[in-house]
Amino acid sequence: MDLTLAELSRTIDPAELGRRLRTARVAAGMTQAQVAADDITAAYLSRIEDGQRRPEAGLLERMATRMGVTLEDLLLDVSRDKVNELRLALDYAELSLASGEGTAALQAVDVLVADPALESVPSLLRAARQVRAGALENTGDLDGAILLLEDLTANPSPDASWLKALIALSRCYRESGDFPRAIGVGEQARKMIEDLGIDGLTEAIQLTVTTAGAYHAQGDTDQAMRVCMRALEAAEKHESLVGKASAYWNASIVEASRGATQAAIDLARKALTLFEMGDDHRNLARLRSTVANLHLLQDPPEPEATLEILSTLEREMNWSSASAWDISYLHLLRGRAHLLLGDHEAAEEAAERVMETKPTGAPTHEAQSHVLKGRVAFTRGDHDTARQHFQAGVHALTAAGADRDAAQLWFELADLLADVGDHEGALQAFRSAGASTGLRLPTRVGTTLPRG
Repeated sequence: MDLTLAELSRTIDPAELGRRLRTARVAAGMTQAQVAADDITAAYLSRIEDGQRRPEAGLLERMATRMGVTLEDLLLDVSRDKVNELRLALDYAELSLASGEGTAALQAVDVLVADPALESVPSLLRAARQVRAGALENTGDLDGAILLLEDLTANPSPDASWLKALIALSRCYRESGDFPRAIGVGEQARKMIEDLGIDGLTEAIQLTVTTAGAYHAQGDTDQAMRVCMRALEAAEKHESLVGKASAYWNASIVEASRGATQAAIDLARKALTLFEMGDDHRNLARLRSTVANLHLLQDPPEPEATLEILSTLEREMNWSSASAWDISYLHLLRGRAHLLLGDHEAAEEAAERVMETKPTGAPTHEAQSHVLKGRVAFTRGDHDTARQHFQAGVHALTAAGADRDAAQLWFELADLLADVGDHEGALQAFRSAGASTGLRLPTRVGTTLPRG
């Protein structure tokens, strides 16, 4: 039974419920004894219809079934046809989002939410708001998605819907650069999840994995790996294939950041095999991106293998709920692969596509696009143009938060600026790299060290 309907059955005005019950019984041509059956007496049903008693949800649902109506018909102040209309509109918005059409999904769900009748169907209202949050994230409006998801997760409930909203909230915090909050979402929910008895749900395991990803983005790879192992243990215990795949995937990312590329590839392939057995197309696409990037990190790199994976990935993204971030990252990987193969024109075209498809306010993607263009110019011997792009990358990256990925990009920019002779810019970029990992210079009290 829908938890929202169960709650509504406990709070609905007894007189209104009694009136609806009597109307449904008369319309069905049934006596009170026929509707009551063996559950209660006809006299007790009479008191319910008079508004003197409020039946529990299970009893009410059984009586509704006998009368040929639904529990929603008795509890909701809208007609069945209207509920079906609202549900159809929600299905369309969900399908648009699953197809990666974030703008279309947002337009459809905004029309739905504006319908006053939706307020009378709490379960559909919540689902519509969750779709809207997903559409906002898909179109790059992370702040809007976060505000909505914070409301959706404010009241814990023992169901997958609440867990999915927590996962999305943590992910949006992480993508916006707010790693402490991204971590806090998962860690603070752990006890509540155990108390609610839903720690065995796949979504609960996926939330643990999402928390590991936030630790990794913050630069705490040791804790990230420990949380991945905790998720893997839970997945094994509860026989969750998706949970196991998610844990392998994030462990792969951690190993890659430690420089253990082959171990990362092995873990990613385990995750890929498991994801291919399911229907989570969005995460399957993101995992393929991870594997494609790992081939570029091999020594020596394998750009041909990367391009082959990206071709498959692009086809999948055409009908999955790929976000602007996912699509932009695909073009970035493609550009890097083409650069390694010496196809400068294709690399530049891919860099342009990164800028065209990146989400709003994505400084690292903008910086990486400039780095790619600068590398192409440098390879051609045009050091002045390369320097301009590297400096533009520095300008874009100043808007990024402090995390491991930003530190890596700062470090790369420092090396590239040194190559084109901008030693002052290189020094500043090295300092920014240190700052992004939490390193700070001590305050200087004097100009000389104290003598003993």
